[in-house]
Amino acid sequence: MAEPATAREAAAPAVALLKDELDIVIPTIRNLDFLEMWRPFFQPYHLIIVQDGDPSKTIKVPEGFDYELYNRNDINRILGPKASCISFKDSACRCFGYMVSKKKYIYTIDDDCFVAKDPSGKAINALEQHIKNLLSPSTPFFFNTLYDPFREGADFVRGYPFSLREGVSTAVSHGLWLNIPDYDAPTQLVKPLERNTRYVDAVLTIPKGTLFPMCGMNLAFDRELIGPAMYFGLMGDGQPIGRYDDMWAGWCIKVICDHLGLGVKTGLPYIYHSKASNPFVNLRKEYKGIYWQEEIIPFFQQAVLPKDCTSVQKCYIELAKQVKEKLSKVDPYFDKLADAMVTWIGAWDELNPTGAALPNGKAK
Repeated sequence: MAEPATAREAAAPAVALLKDELDIVIPTIRNLDFLEMWRPFFQPYHLIIVQDGDPSKTIKVPEGFDYELYNRNDINRILGPKASCISFKDSACRCFGYMVSKKKYIYTIDDDCFVAKDPSGKAINALEQHIKNLLSPSTPFFFNTLYDPFREGADFVRGYPFSLREGVSTAVSHGLWLNIPDYDAPTQLVKPLERNTRYVDAVLTIPKGTLFPMCGMNLAFDRELIGPAMYFGLMGDGQPIGRYDDMWAGWCIKVICDHLGLGVKTGLPYIYHSKASNPFVNLRKEYKGIYWQEEIIPFFQQAVLPKDCTSVQKCYIELAKQVKEKLSKVDPYFDKLADAMVTWIGAWDELNPTGAALPNGKAK
């Protein structure tokens, strides 16, 4: 059975890679005691805490961490009318932290995620592995059967085209979880005791043209390459759907990364997901999405972006236009979501004016 690392096992001093170039974003409604276990790995970095729910509640952060904390009042003050694009009473609010960060890289984690152990019993420095993933190229145009060829002890296999071995810039590193798997409510209900104990020592590039269900609880990305597309949608309070925030962002970023010739990796690192959410509560949040995804996913599979969309912002605005045109027939919610996507880009560019019109890649 998988168990989290103890505080003592996690206490080995870590080398803080990119400590001045990376922010850690954490959405929460509770005191952040979980940071004690992560202290050896997270303390050198700046934290951006996005408080969900009641803004009058005081969130306690352990001493010694460098952080800034934003609640709903702060979001409304900073964004004004555009604050309507940030979800309330849902962890989707974390994307506000992506917007206000000024760093090149973002790592985001949930507050019920602890330090995992590898099969040898060593505490896993998840942040270090994410950084390694982001700093090495991806190979989305041809699958390497030995997985990530840029990892130590691996390479391109016989038959891999030499013209593609340079790879492309990696925009997203998607990590996994031991213990509680990221299941939907129906699967939770039929497998209430299932736990993930399998540690697979692999990192893969998700091939071009292949979508994936992105989970936001252990995720890192290059903010300069893909940040404006990391919008977690309209979820939670006042919305007909929840628990699709990270997946919506994942479908959007994958279409845009494919278009701009950027890479997305999945696999290592693992974290230990400690707490199973209530499947009946989840079902109420998810049930419309379970139906809608049968039309949403084909929409993204067929989405084509024009060649003049050379920045993430242009791609995202075009995607919002297509959402309005093609998904509004599924439910009026998507009309509102498309408008929120445009509002998000406007708010992003206001807070990040220097990168508003810079090309992020070349349309493929």
